[in-house]
Amino acid sequence: MRWSSMPLEVPHRLRAIVRARESSVIVLALIVGALAGLVVSAMGEAVALMHLTFFGLDPGERLSGRVSLNPYYAFLTPCLGGLLFGLATAYITRRRGTEVDPIEANALHGGRMSLRGSLIVAAQTVWSSGVGASVGLEAGYTQLASGIASAIGRAFRLRRSDMRILVGCGAAAAIAGAFGAPLGGAFYGFELIIGSYSIASLAPVGMAALVGYVTAQVFTPDRLGIESGAFSSLAVHDVVIAGGVGLLAAIFGIALMRGVAACEVLFSRLQVKPGLRPMVGGAVVGLLAMVSPQVMSSGHGALHLTGIFKLPLETIALIFMLKALASIISLGTGFRGGLFFASLLLGALGGQLFAVGLNAVWPGLNANADAYAIIGMGALSVSVIGGPLTMTFIALETTGDLWLTTAVLIAVIISMQVTREFFGYSFTTWRFHLRGETIRSAADVGWIRDLTVGQMMRSDVRTTPVETPISAFREAFPLGSTNQVVAVDEDGRYAGMMIVAEAHASDLPATASVRDILHHADHMLLPQLTAQEAIAAFDRFEAEALVVVDSAERRQVIGLLSEAHALRRYSDASERQRRELLGEI
Repeated sequence: MRWSSMPLEVPHRLRAIVRARESSVIVLALIVGALAGLVVSAMGEAVALMHLTFFGLDPGERLSGRVSLNPYYAFLTPCLGGLLFGLATAYITRRRGTEVDPIEANALHGGRMSLRGSLIVAAQTVWSSGVGASVGLEAGYTQLASGIASAIGRAFRLRRSDMRILVGCGAAAAIAGAFGAPLGGAFYGFELIIGSYSIASLAPVGMAALVGYVTAQVFTPDRLGIESGAFSSLAVHDVVIAGGVGLLAAIFGIALMRGVAACEVLFSRLQVKPGLRPMVGGAVVGLLAMVSPQVMSSGHGALHLTGIFKLPLETIALIFMLKALASIISLGTGFRGGLFFASLLLGALGGQLFAVGLNAVWPGLNANADAYAIIGMGALSVSVIGGPLTMTFIALETTGDLWLTTAVLIAVIISMQVTREFFGYSFTTWRFHLRGETIRSAADVGWIRDLTVGQMMRSDVRTTPVETPISAFREAFPLGSTNQVVAVDEDGRYAGMMIVAEAHASDLPATASVRDILHHADHMLLPQLTAQEAIAAFDRFEAEALVVVDSAERRQVIGLLSEAHALRRYSDASERQRRELLGEI
């Protein structure tokens, strides 16, 4: 990952006004919301144009809403498109590395994202979906909208907490515009991008989501659009049974996420070059599309195709399996995108299958299949994406049915808890885990990594040669002069720690030297260690203070850090973060 060049800065007087007033951040959030709505519309139109051009669709048609496709288009477009994508991505990765997404930016980098990198990710997502890969556009929507928000925040030199909120505003507005769900978009920003809810973030995120929704509706008047009919037959037992849907959704969601990782491992073992993997994946998706076009692209069109729920049970089951396989292969072979749209479609289909199976086993139950489609949609999406309130509000805003939303909430809670207990990640944070990162949410932990031993240590360290006689040491360091003295060898390398009070003990022989009473000779800190790692080291080594060396190989003493000082600095930083989170500073 590389940062783009610094954006143009606004005049100092205007920056001072914005930094001084909370209402100014709300104004910036409104601007971000409008731009995010335009991003959603522009990217959606770009993909629609690509589908129209590459697959021979009629104007207004959706790729995944087609009943059939020309087999040549279905196979060659994702295959050749994957080849071009793979070669271009391999080149970009060598030049730029991995780009930071909104969750990682808010967790580790204080909301700092590369605008150029975000444009690249958005273009990759548009191309992936445009050539038919089974990926969602939501990753591109949120990446570019949040990247724009980050660039605006850096132009105004916003504080870390305000930067993180503004990045959340970008993602919230993008999701609100994409799904026609301002409440769902707002809580997407709170739960998944900012990692918390606070009074300080309520107004900017809420207003950004509303403006993003309105802007997207003006330019692309389109909603998620699942027509589920009436839910008057929904009974109390349906709310209870919804918990079973949540359990099954969690199991399937975990399998889906692990399937993507397994696909990546398989191609690595087969030694297929990364630049060629999307071509292979595109070819497989193309073959699946010959059977069912609903596997292609995000699946948004399939969700609009209300008639898909009226198909024979065998057809619904086939689409369910093929869509899951296409999503795993598309993401596992390197196409860029997300699982949000795919999880919605798979959840809706799975809910239908569950209801039909339930009615077959218990005919008198009369389970409403359309209602269970909504329940399954929310349950699977929360397992894969996270954000329980996000999915609950999307269901509410999609259907307008409060009683159904109650059932969705039950399923979402069960699905979320089972996923957390037995897997511990969402799809995004699972990808971080595979990359070696330890973050599990967008909660700000970057400050912990910024608070390092090198920042906390004192550099005025008192040293003594390791062969110094005890008598000479006592003269050089009388009682009360200092607590610890660092011993070094003839090459200046760290040899151990001397306790001054111990050196003045009367039972030491006259011939003793410093070397005879050294402590922690092999226990050291490195300047790049975080405060948490340092505190853990004090506990592990049972030390009150430890020496800081430049490296484990050279062992040149550069400082000293005490446990008390490290704990105090960590506590102060934690308190500051708490106050920022609550909007108290």
